Amino acid sequence: MHTDTEGSGELGVLLHNKDLNMPFPVDEKYILSTEEKLKVKFPESFRKKMIEENGGTVETPPDAWDLYPFFDTSNKKRMKRTSNDIIRETNVAREWDTFPKDAIAIGANGSGDQLIFMRVSVAPDKCENTVYWWDHENGNINKVANDFNELI
Repeated sequence: MHTDTEGSGELGVLLHNKDLNMPFPVDEKYILSTEEKLKVKFPESFRKKMIEENGGTVETPPDAWDLYPFFDTSNKKRMKRTSNDIIRETNVAREWDTFPKDAIAIGANGSGDQLIFMRVSVAPDKCENTVYWWDHENGNINKVANDFNELI
């Protein structure tokens, strides 16, 4: 029986991918940095969850969603594991004509749809507590939870 002790081959790829998707705590300063760059404050329930687990998965009808992490520059491993961060993925989503201009992408279902927060219309420096999913095929926005806590 062959064991892959060097982290190469198929087993190494599986272990590497699992490592990239495994959530881990993040220092609040990285959340604050993202909020500053996006000029928005995230809901407290989302912030608390991400401080404990920067990423991970949540489930809503109709899909499971991989959460985008906050970019963590504390070391090279964390930088690599968080390179698909909220800022980057929001900017990519904004390239779609139907992506809402006031939306912040916080996760994806793997087929193009985005889990999003919307900015509060009367206070655009804050996100609504409500969580939505944006359908990339038709541009529809669908409510999935009144608060992020409902997803964890």
